[in-house]
Amino acid sequence: MGKYIVQGGNKLSGQIFVSGAKNAVLPILASTVLNSGISILKNVPMLLDTMVAIDILRDLGCDVDYGENTVIVNSKNMNKTTVNQDLVKKMRSSIVFLGAIISRFKEASICYPGGCNLGKRPIDFHLLAFEKMGININEENEIIKASVNNITPTTINLPFASVGATQNIILASIFVNGKVIIKNCAREPEIIDMANFLIKMGANISGAGTDTITITGVDKLKELVEYTIMPDRIEAGTFLCMSAITNGHTKIDGINPQYLTSLIEILESTGCIIHTNKNSINIKAPNVIKPIEFLETKPYPYFPTDLQPQIMSLLAVAKGTSTIKENIFEARNKHIAELNKLGCNILENDNTFIINGVDNLTGTTVFSKDLRGGAGLITAGLFAKGKTVVEGACYINRGYENLDKKLNLLGADIKYIKD
Repeated sequence: MGKYIVQGGNKLSGQIFVSGAKNAVLPILASTVLNSGISILKNVPMLLDTMVAIDILRDLGCDVDYGENTVIVNSKNMNKTTVNQDLVKKMRSSIVFLGAIISRFKEASICYPGGCNLGKRPIDFHLLAFEKMGININEENEIIKASVNNITPTTINLPFASVGATQNIILASIFVNGKVIIKNCAREPEIIDMANFLIKMGANISGAGTDTITITGVDKLKELVEYTIMPDRIEAGTFLCMSAITNGHTKIDGINPQYLTSLIEILESTGCIIHTNKNSINIKAPNVIKPIEFLETKPYPYFPTDLQPQIMSLLAVAKGTSTIKENIFEARNKHIAELNKLGCNILENDNTFIINGVDNLTGTTVFSKDLRGGAGLITAGLFAKGKTVVEGACYINRGYENLDKKLNLLGADIKYIKD
């Protein structure tokens, strides 16, 4: 599992570059099966989840080489359509392999995905959309078997702007004879990044980043494509929260501030002074953090659920009471009991959290139970007096590349201990 040991009390200051986006690279890695050729991906974050995706590709028969944040996938000799169950259970985003494989081979089999336990993750939106596209779905013992003769051109109205469903529908539609139109689709920047990769591969996709995406089928894709993964907005947002809680002054480079408009507005409301340009965000924290009356998580462009634990840690030391409502994952609350061990005063009422700001936190041993919750615990540990031990580092390492090294460059005192 591993652990992070944080000596709190140091201000974060200086300049740091963010890595490639975890939430973009994983569906793009799944997309590489489509062209029966070579995909060269750059700015790839070498995370635990990245390695799981690489293992899936290799198990499917793809040749994969990697190094220096570059991954080269040759899917020409891919010879399997069943995704390894043990690997799927490690990562929830592995479900997008279903759409990619069915698109190329007209059949695919995958078990229900795993990953962080954030509550129910129904993939009904995916499967109902597939059935409308003419894909036959058979579920047995938590195994999903899909088959199709030809994808049916159709219009799909998603009942919720699901990122995974949007990605899966796009991937399954690449070779449709006609058009597949997705309405009320996800608008996250990572959707745009996957669409841009596919377009560079030769796909015909329009509308990514809006609530309506149209996929016009093509006969074949280019057998050689090179692409650079977008920067990680969640990593950048995490560093902004960490800088704010430590009364720091930090410049985050390599990130488009438009990706984080909702977070920037919240941080400014807490008293932070923020300056942006095309590819960087500069934050100067106030001496006193102001509370936020009400904040709720929603699909992009609204406040992201993936930054909820980090902003909660910041608000836990504000001068007053703040309220957060979690609308995306009903179990994204496991960090709250752990934060309270550090001295936070956070109350729960269903998926609404009342955060009564405190003056001090005291280091102790806490347990990371999911990726972003673990980042929230480290955020609090940077502020707390004394030593905070964050167990369960394996969850955190699923989404942050060299987190300890980057934080130490900014003046933190944090060590990663591998079991």
